[in-house]
Amino acid sequence: MKTSAARDVAETTRKNDAEKRGRKASKEVRQLQLIEATIDSLAKRGYAETTMADVADGAGLSRGIVNFHFESKEKLLIATLQHMYDEYSAHWRAALQKAGDDPARQLQQLVWADFDRSICNKRKLAAWLAFWGEAKSRPTYQSLSSSRDNYYQQVFIDLCASLKQSGPYAYEPQVMALALSAMLEGLWLRLMMGTEDTTRETALQAANAFLAAAFPKHFS
Repeated sequence: MKTSAARDVAETTRKNDAEKRGRKASKEVRQLQLIEATIDSLAKRGYAETTMADVADGAGLSRGIVNFHFESKEKLLIATLQHMYDEYSAHWRAALQKAGDDPARQLQQLVWADFDRSICNKRKLAAWLAFWGEAKSRPTYQSLSSSRDNYYQQVFIDLCASLKQSGPYAYEPQVMALALSAMLEGLWLRLMMGTEDTTRETALQAANAFLAAAFPKHFS
């Protein structure tokens, strides 16, 4: 009897745990649906014109579901920006890991990663542009982006320092890293603005040309 009772308790515990995991997974799925719909709306309508109703309609969910998961438009947008930064961070970290220990290869992989279709596409670029346009007047956005950007920039500085030593080159690593970041951001901006002579392919060609000019002993 005791053994049977113990089995019943264990089975009940497993079922409760499974239900909890299911509810958590369902919550995460719903939130991701809403975040993806927010990105769609930002790309289509811009920041100011995006509403909770637009997001609900885009996700194919009720407006009550949006309010349940995100109490306000601001909280939804913060979660969306957080998601985009997490996705971008995971993408460039994977590229860096793939490159191995060679600093030149690492830098090249980081540059190439910036123009991968999964990250660099019209939909996501338009959403980034919408957030960048609001960042100056919204401290929460500034705080969120600052810590991520600073860490990413330090990776560039460290790689430029390694390449300077093995070159050798005469530049200052921090200055060269700044120029590299500005070049990449400028190409993204041209893609965001839909400049006719700039495509994802030509932007990558321009970035490769920059690497060859800045680090001639490492890139041809």
